[in-house]
Amino acid sequence: MPGKDYYEILGVSRDASLEDIKKAYRSLAKQYHPDVNKDDPQASEKFKEINEAYEVLSDPNKRAQYDRFGMVGGDFSSYGGQGYTSDFGGFNDFSSIFNDLGSGLDDFIDSLFGRGRARTSSSRTARRGMDITASITVTLEDVLTGIEREIEIDRKEICDICNGNGLEPGTQPEKCPYCNGTGEIRSVRNTIFGQMVNIAACPSCRGTGKIITHPCHQCGGRGFVSRRRKVLVKVPAGVEDGVRLRLRGEGDTGINGGPAGDLFVFVKVEPHPLFKRLGADLEYQAAIDVFDAILGTEIEVPTLEKNREKINIPSGTQFNSTFRLRGRGLPYLNNGGRGDLIVRVKIDVPQKISERERELLEEIASIRGKKINKDGKSFFDKVKNVFGG
Repeated sequence: MPGKDYYEILGVSRDASLEDIKKAYRSLAKQYHPDVNKDDPQASEKFKEINEAYEVLSDPNKRAQYDRFGMVGGDFSSYGGQGYTSDFGGFNDFSSIFNDLGSGLDDFIDSLFGRGRARTSSSRTARRGMDITASITVTLEDVLTGIEREIEIDRKEICDICNGNGLEPGTQPEKCPYCNGTGEIRSVRNTIFGQMVNIAACPSCRGTGKIITHPCHQCGGRGFVSRRRKVLVKVPAGVEDGVRLRLRGEGDTGINGGPAGDLFVFVKVEPHPLFKRLGADLEYQAAIDVFDAILGTEIEVPTLEKNREKINIPSGTQFNSTFRLRGRGLPYLNNGGRGDLIVRVKIDVPQKISERERELLEEIASIRGKKINKDGKSFFDKVKNVFGG
């Protein structure tokens, strides 16, 4: 029925072998059999679903139709051009003229009537290996200089026992009994236009025409094993957080001689305790005394190189003012040069002052024409408000 995922019902993958399907069915049928679950009506429905799924997936013809259309039965004539070949009634004599052309005849007739073949690519076709992903965490100091670091990954490689053929050494595969060694399953359906022939890879042998009765003891017949490998990753200077580095050919090994996939390494840059990153620029917050802001001073600020740089703070510096140290930021990625170190000034207002300091501040306030305590706030409270205290 449309809408049902028979593979999900049986808990198997879409490329599962017939033996895998039988094993899954036996296990589930035993678990949900009505005799075992007499008080559970849902178990009975589940049992029906399991049987329905097995009926389709255990039959090569039905499974091929289900894989293509998501359902079994019904009229699929509207799928012309979606992987169907057509042998129209009344053209058999025409076809016989070209018998000596072999398989090329089918392609000729298909092109003549504008219909594509339904052949599923054989599993013997060379295919590229899967890409894999990994991640690496670096510091801002690493971003400054660039680094090389080894990481460990798990990837699929050709089994060194069977050399990728999946056979236990000393054994041979057998001809698939479901497709008679052709690797294909043909489904024929009569329509008002003639016969529609669907050709799909045999789900039992996966298009190889052979089945492995004695699988390799190391890879279980898959031809591949998962191995942990060390890979050297070169992280360039100036790399951004979230950048994806591509290492060609470091992914899973290709199938049937196909090229290996790639390894994609995602870079995470750790937050720094002192500096905030703004692209290639760095920002550092420097706290200075309120009187240094008023009178001016000279301060030292840290850099990523671990040395310190002096900055002149002029008198009258306001809260949140910024100063730049040119070229003391991070490198531009693949572009040369460096960003700046931005020093943002925060005003540090003392929480407590002595009586003598208060007297002097009130005297300064008086000189500047400020009124004291008229609104319940002292001059010093107003200073704190002005400078963010």
